[in-house]
Amino acid sequence: MTGADEQDQSGPHAPLLASSHASSDHDGNDHEESLASELEYSGGWFIWALTFSAGISGLLFGYDTGVISSTLVTIGSDLSGRLLTTLDKSLITSCTSLFALIASPFTGVLADKFGRRKVILGADLLFALGALIQAFTNHVWGMILGRSIVGLAVGSASAVTPLYISELAPSHARGRLVTILSLFITGGQVVAYIVGWLFSSTTGGWRWIVGIGALPAFFQLAILALLPETPRWLVQAGFDARAKTVLTKIYQDCTGCDRVVDHVLRNISAEIVQEASEMGPIKSRGTKPQWLHDTIQRGQQLLHGGNRRALTIAMMLQAVQQLCGFNSLMYFSATIFSSLSFSSPTLISLSVAMTNFIFTLVAFVLIDKIGRRRILLYSIPVMVVALVVCAFSFSSMDEKWNSEPPTPTGHQETHDKASSLVPLAILLCLTVYTAAYALGLGNVPWQQSELFPLNVRSLGSGLATATNWGSNFIIGLTFLPMMEWISPSWTFALYALVCVIGWAGVWAIYPEMSGLSLEQVKGLLADGWGVRESLQRRRISQHV
Repeated sequence: MTGADEQDQSGPHAPLLASSHASSDHDGNDHEESLASELEYSGGWFIWALTFSAGISGLLFGYDTGVISSTLVTIGSDLSGRLLTTLDKSLITSCTSLFALIASPFTGVLADKFGRRKVILGADLLFALGALIQAFTNHVWGMILGRSIVGLAVGSASAVTPLYISELAPSHARGRLVTILSLFITGGQVVAYIVGWLFSSTTGGWRWIVGIGALPAFFQLAILALLPETPRWLVQAGFDARAKTVLTKIYQDCTGCDRVVDHVLRNISAEIVQEASEMGPIKSRGTKPQWLHDTIQRGQQLLHGGNRRALTIAMMLQAVQQLCGFNSLMYFSATIFSSLSFSSPTLISLSVAMTNFIFTLVAFVLIDKIGRRRILLYSIPVMVVALVVCAFSFSSMDEKWNSEPPTPTGHQETHDKASSLVPLAILLCLTVYTAAYALGLGNVPWQQSELFPLNVRSLGSGLATATNWGSNFIIGLTFLPMMEWISPSWTFALYALVCVIGWAGVWAIYPEMSGLSLEQVKGLLADGWGVRESLQRRRISQHV
């Protein structure tokens, strides 16, 4: 992406601003018509094809985070010629989250420097490499290495793919299109449980379980040549003509396509010019490389004004998404259901994963209609109720956690029938909790890139995603010890408290951004949290 012949001859901003010399009346009418067309447009076949192609990263993300559960119980003594120790299992499980945490903030820097598309390509290479190392290794350290490489891929994909989709999507459909990524993630988890179940009784089947993860990565690598870079990154890099070509394909089925494309380009260009002026004159960078100098400047900008508020919201949502304890189900549901004496804990775990997928699909339909803020305010209280009831249900079994189930006798028959209702109650509560999570917290935090202005968008998204993986690491590390040390009841009660705090945070500082362009969101957070203004805008738009 260097060389004079690749750079647009007219410069980065000239073609976008040239049309501003037309008559004011004509411009005003064109602006209103273009804005109306853009807000009503939900995307044609091109944007949907791009979203599904990029969403393969989500499938890989979901598969590689969900597959470890069945892998650990089928390895046996195939690694290092011995059974896995507790330390082995802990390292193999937690290294993925740890390296995803490490990768996330650096991914933002790379996405700014090289583009969103190239980072997705790099993540695919890491997914494939990590899967193959796991499949062919004969040592514990090899499995840890493979899982760590997969962690780098997961951290990169989880930060950049939502950013990529949101920058391509029309504002009216952005929520649903980013939710498709969550569909792929939850679908990948379902596939991981199914594959694990199918190969669980096969000799060496765990190698197939982890190795199959390379196939989607190779598939996405094959089609990556067809994926364009995002218009916003192209304009920022000075490739205006290429950005216009991409936008023309995105809005090709939109009424007044040319006017809409020019309108979107002008908004992007105006945002870039404004942000350049806000950064002030370029200071001497001394011996620092240009990319490091730019990153430091963006980091400083991220900590001021509306950018700081955007980062606070994004990090809050990502932290609550993980600290509410949901991924403890993804990692340890088989352990929970086994302790509850279910005859087939793996299949019961699959039912939880299926619930997650189905209600993520419901969220896809509802998120832009109901709105991000409202869907969180409605769904989180349901999670709280389910967790509280689950905690009360566990209270009769706290002393039995990790103990062997008693052998039934004729004198215990009545007691056993009563106690058999407790596992069913817990299963019902966890299913309701999963459904509510999938509707709200499972999806909305991944809309994070819409919070940030262009010049800090990838860095802000990377830091928010790092918060997600840091919180994920904490949950994976503490769930089983908490179940043993403070009891299952207090563990789930603590998760309920996190949800209550999260609901209060959403109510206080999270504005409604459904239907707003990425440039409008920046204005919303410029002088405050924008909650009241956002609700007024939504009421007006619903009555127009």
